[in-house]
Amino acid sequence: MAKTGSNVKLEHVYRQTGWTLRRFAQEVNRLGTERGTPLKYREPSVHQWLKGHLPRENVRPLILEALARQLHRPVTHAEAGFPKPTGGPNVRPSTVEGLVDLGRYDMDPSRRSVIGAGLFSVALTVPNWPDVVGRMEAAHTDQVQRVGMPEVHLVTAMTERVSELDDQFGGRHARPMAAAFLVNTVAPYLRADAPPPVRKAMLSAASDLCYLTGWMAVDEGTHAVAQQYYLKALELAGAAEDHLTFCTTLRGMSVQAVDLGHGRQAMRLADSASAASPQAGPRMRAFLAGQQAHAAAQIGERRRALKHLREAEVAMEKAESRAKALGSYDPAALQYHSGQVRYEMGDTRGAIEALQQADRLRDGVFRRTRVHKRALLAERQLSIGHLEAACVTWGQALDDYPLVQSGRADDHMRTMLTLLRPHLRNRAARALHERARTVVPVTRTA
Repeated sequence: MAKTGSNVKLEHVYRQTGWTLRRFAQEVNRLGTERGTPLKYREPSVHQWLKGHLPRENVRPLILEALARQLHRPVTHAEAGFPKPTGGPNVRPSTVEGLVDLGRYDMDPSRRSVIGAGLFSVALTVPNWPDVVGRMEAAHTDQVQRVGMPEVHLVTAMTERVSELDDQFGGRHARPMAAAFLVNTVAPYLRADAPPPVRKAMLSAASDLCYLTGWMAVDEGTHAVAQQYYLKALELAGAAEDHLTFCTTLRGMSVQAVDLGHGRQAMRLADSASAASPQAGPRMRAFLAGQQAHAAAQIGERRRALKHLREAEVAMEKAESRAKALGSYDPAALQYHSGQVRYEMGDTRGAIEALQQADRLRDGVFRRTRVHKRALLAERQLSIGHLEAACVTWGQALDDYPLVQSGRADDHMRTMLTLLRPHLRNRAARALHERARTVVPVTRTA
């Protein structure tokens, strides 16, 4: 570590956190583990940073992220007294170029661990609708190739097929397929010449596919990758003037944040999604309000959570009287949100009832979701002492699990094994544990 003199900037930011030196080191170590590179920093290392010794370059982003999470705002290299990172481009890549770079890494299993080691960032700069609406670089337009609506329909159809595979089997194998399609087919289409209506339609279709690919990255636990896909989806949706996908993507980012326990970030993203959709139909309104309710409950805003949940319920009643869009927000999803709100507010029994109702309403094609949500329901049942009921629910999740390739499903099953160990004297728990040991991987698949 090179010494440059006391780092008064880092000292100033550190004082705002209210942390001890030990806590600072622990938070950086925790993020190292989250990134897949465990660290063992202690108080003397932090003291050296404050005195001007520069931490290793690959550790500096962890320090900035730890500070940002505590302060609920971005913390830049300059604000922390660190030099600008080396090796990065001085000019931000274009939307299409950035998408190609991201997809090339993601479609290659041998390179996915590199981007998978990234860190979810609460300090991520998320563009607002006015920042992206109607904007897209035109410098790389290929005048040789020309695309029309048949190519748009191809992208849309591919997105629908990948989504079906994800719903039924998980995204572990579908995501590289989507990434390859983005790089080899969609990116050239985006650079091709097209009439303005076709170009907007292509941008919108590409945005949908980027959103889906980000959603699958969340399912696999590669959260930094997911954030990058989501940003590309926002840029493409803005260029297409596609409010629906823009708001859907913001809502997806909020789901990612709330599931990781970043309630304030989730609330900000959910509110942004709602603000960007002033003319949303009832199903979209329910879609957004349900997520606002969950985020509000997580940060302890009980009254606001119940208000948004009621808004979602009223909107869903209106939506169910109309034609239902494939894969859209439905009563099962609303019941799931109701269960999450109740759980965050301390009503575990009410949460269990809502999750059971969601399970009864859920369409059978959503196998991956069924595994996730049944495992979550079983964890809630066990938390109030209903061991045998939890074993039944976990058993149902385990029925589907071998057919699902999903990082979150793997995590849920490993959690099940851990939670069952203290109860192996119970016949049902022991039988389930023995059955699960034959199919649940010991470690996460990258």
